[in-house]
Amino acid sequence: MDRAALADFLRRRRELLRPEDVGIGAGVRRRTPGLRREEVAALAGMSVDYYTRLEQQRGPQPSEQMVAAIARALRCSLDERDHLFHLAGQNAPVRMHRADHVDPAILRVLDRLADTPAIVVNHLGETLVENPMAAALLGTSVGLSGNERYQAWRWFVSGTERAKYAAEEHGHLGRVVVASLRAAVGLAGPGDRRATELVAELERRSPEFAELWALHEVASRWSDNKTIVQPELGRITVDCQVLHTDDQAQALLLFTAPPGSEDAQKLELLGVLGQQTFDAAAAPR
Repeated sequence: MDRAALADFLRRRRELLRPEDVGIGAGVRRRTPGLRREEVAALAGMSVDYYTRLEQQRGPQPSEQMVAAIARALRCSLDERDHLFHLAGQNAPVRMHRADHVDPAILRVLDRLADTPAIVVNHLGETLVENPMAAALLGTSVGLSGNERYQAWRWFVSGTERAKYAAEEHGHLGRVVVASLRAAVGLAGPGDRRATELVAELERRSPEFAELWALHEVASRWSDNKTIVQPELGRITVDCQVLHTDDQAQALLLFTAPPGSEDAQKLELLGVLGQQTFDAAAAPR
């Protein structure tokens, strides 16, 4: 527990809030910025003396329930809440709740990306939805069954994911896949049985995965530069941008190339070829 940092954080958060932010009338005699200590204490359901001692670096270590109550009273964001738990010497609650239905806000963004390859994946690397451009660039990975649904499985066991990328990048991308999976498992917590079973099966089936997993590298999905080997157009180097939902349960991946570059021209051509493919598939026979 970092008493000094905890006290400073509580005071600064309290001073940033306004009475109207928490449904309290400002009154006519308010002379200090933000909320009063007694107001925060009331919102958190604790005594004024207890809260005051925390701000004065004199209080005992607050319980997880008390920290959560203070975070709600101070209207903390998820990041601020987790930081508050850390300062109080407690483990932050698990953020991630398993969600296999695409977040509506993410889906709205995807619907506006007709000319950009884009996919939505869950925390375990399962593709939930993809647009036609992404299917043309990477091949479809929606609707797969069993462990084949997961990117790590396709990379380390079946090899179908690995075959989509330039061979010289396999070492780097393999580590990214493992580090992302470890971050997802950590966020999901021990109650995510599907994640636990996936990791155990990967360790059993792939010595390469087991070796990388033992490195304990942890990183959320990040922006990266990748060279994809597309069957019709050959090598296409793209920038992969990642947009997460707040709880990191889902991510939107976009694949772009610098305007005017040869790679951008290939993506434009891919849009035409992909549309022809989908039109042909939809045509009556």
